Amino acid sequence: MNSRLMGEFRLSGNPIFGSKNQSASWGTGSNAGSPVGFHESGNLSADQLQGMYQQPSANSQDTGRMTIGDTINKTILCLALVVVGAAVGWAVPALMLPGALIGFVLGLVNVFKKKPSPALILLYAAAEGLFLGGLSGVLERMYDGIAIQAVVATFCVAGVTLALYRSGKYRMTPKLNKMFMIAMIGMVVFSLANMVMMMTGTVDGMFGMRSGVFGLVIGVIAVLLATYALVSDFTMIEELSRQGAPAIMAWRGAFGLTMTLVWLYLEILRILAILRGDE
Repeated sequence: MNSRLMGEFRLSGNPIFGSKNQSASWGTGSNAGSPVGFHESGNLSADQLQGMYQQPSANSQDTGRMTIGDTINKTILCLALVVVGAAVGWAVPALMLPGALIGFVLGLVNVFKKKPSPALILLYAAAEGLFLGGLSGVLERMYDGIAIQAVVATFCVAGVTLALYRSGKYRMTPKLNKMFMIAMIGMVVFSLANMVMMMTGTVDGMFGMRSGVFGLVIGVIAVLLATYALVSDFTMIEELSRQGAPAIMAWRGAFGLTMTLVWLYLEILRILAILRGDE
């Protein structure tokens, strides 16, 4: 969650959105993406025009620009690595803590790195997979079927969020952005305090202060925050694609979506563990 918070701070001050000249530098004016000689196309013959129209659509490699489709492909690759890492972590639970630490560090590095690094983003996905797999395996042995329940619930929540976003019913607003940032700061401070109290033995329970009814309330709030983070990711990806951002920025979108989905899964897994705590 710390890296999620820092990512939102970075987004709010991102020069991509703050610079009025950025679109021009990426070539997003009226002639952006136009083939050479476009304005001279009136001099081409009918056969030449027909040949141009029959050419396959340009992709991000052809144009050097970020596309939503390319971002989706990279996100799928990242999630595939999360699954592979999770399989390893499930089989070797001892890798859970190293995966969590490495994932946390790489998450911070990727958030603050000006230019996305595909290698570091993929390493982040694999490390988070180790952590998720180890934790899921431990809880699965305590509560049969909890892992698949968390996976299904995560994709259901993400799917509904995407549908609401596409319909225009769930969008970012300045007021919601401020509320989101305040809530995120509070969530981070509370989580750090809870972790310290658990380490010092001040509180009991698997999740410390995030146990019982109070833990469920905090978990629901965290899930709602994660859905808004997804909306933020969707908005960022659409905006960067519309502005004609460099193709490498597709990795930024993939990283943001992967990070948010990992967070959402963890929160749902925690909620399910609390609900099934009496079994």
